[in-house]
Amino acid sequence: MSEIELAIESVGVRGDGVAYHDGKPVYVPFAAPGDRVRARLSAAKGETRGELVEVLTAGSRAAPVCAHFGRCGGCALQHLSDGAYAAAKLGWLEGALAQHGFANVDIAPLQRLAPGTRRRACLALARDGEAVAGFHGRMSHAIVDMRECHVLHPALFALVEPLRRLAAALLPKKGTVAASLTLGDAGVDVLLEVPKVPGLEALEALARFAAEQDLARLSWRAGHAFAPVAQRRPVRAVFAGVAVDLPADAFLQASSEADEALGALVLDAVDEPRRIADLYAGVGTFSFALARRAPVHAVEGDAEAARALAQSAARANLADRVTVERRDLARRPLSAEELARFDAVVFDPPRTGAAPQSRALAQSTVPRVVAVSCNPATFARDARILADGGYALAHIAPVDSFVWSPHLELVARFERR
Repeated sequence: MSEIELAIESVGVRGDGVAYHDGKPVYVPFAAPGDRVRARLSAAKGETRGELVEVLTAGSRAAPVCAHFGRCGGCALQHLSDGAYAAAKLGWLEGALAQHGFANVDIAPLQRLAPGTRRRACLALARDGEAVAGFHGRMSHAIVDMRECHVLHPALFALVEPLRRLAAALLPKKGTVAASLTLGDAGVDVLLEVPKVPGLEALEALARFAAEQDLARLSWRAGHAFAPVAQRRPVRAVFAGVAVDLPADAFLQASSEADEALGALVLDAVDEPRRIADLYAGVGTFSFALARRAPVHAVEGDAEAARALAQSAARANLADRVTVERRDLARRPLSAEELARFDAVVFDPPRTGAAPQSRALAQSTVPRVVAVSCNPATFARDARILADGGYALAHIAPVDSFVWSPHLELVARFERR
């Protein structure tokens, strides 16, 4: 592998510095705009990558706050200066929009959320000699043994060392387990992804662990088999004052602060409708806040999430304001005829976006559509579908929910021309 000097011009969508050599892009992890670096080149999957050997001249750099940075795959952008960081995140959005023919879009300044607030994480536990617990390394199966973390909420980080001890006690040599942690309203919910159904001795140890750590709930899953080990308190999240019982491994926004920020933007974008469709509604992240404005029809494909949402609406005496339908919108999107009874539609799809539903919306007469997205690339694709169907992209508000990561949340408003 050859070593060359490169001038870093920008930051790519995976958080790598981007330089050009012989007219082609070279992606250099942990390089910053304005850096001049020495890098070792290699080819992988049709692109040229550079391993950072030395920073010859520093550009828009900052000292990383975490000792694990550079090895841990949890963060990719701690080395950027504050200005370069914000510019990179907005640049990804602008680049995605430009690829789909959007120019001069009204984009609000990046709304920054605080580190140390992430309420969801999936840690890897392993035992190969010493037990380890942490995130996987960048583009690697190796586990970085976590001793500090500036992203996780303190309640989640406090479980890292106990989980490491649990791995040492229960895992066989070369054994690995994934631990999904979710901070609910009354404590932490832990779901262990295990290779096989645990035996009695393991279950007793897990029950003791749940009690010692005062977990709200501890469950295991092995393939399609699933069972709770212990539940000490209801596992709930509260949206607009409504408590929702969370299924194990339920989808939530990255933090409660993200709930508040995105929820406020969604409410502002829908304005004052008479009837709202909340598509990809999950467990009701936006449904109950929207119901304060107008009746909401919430559509969700996951059976457990839809059930939790419906039960919470009934328990809060909101069944007349929030109706719930279980439906796979990728396979069976709401048609233009079904959408005709709504004057506002909110949709918050997974990272893959909502192309089928966007095509149906493009054929509809809904006056206002509000998109929530965690992927500028698929958002821009879906926005082009809506624009080609007669919608104007009126405004985008980006939110930095995933601090120091190459991810960006946004809320966008479309108006029927």
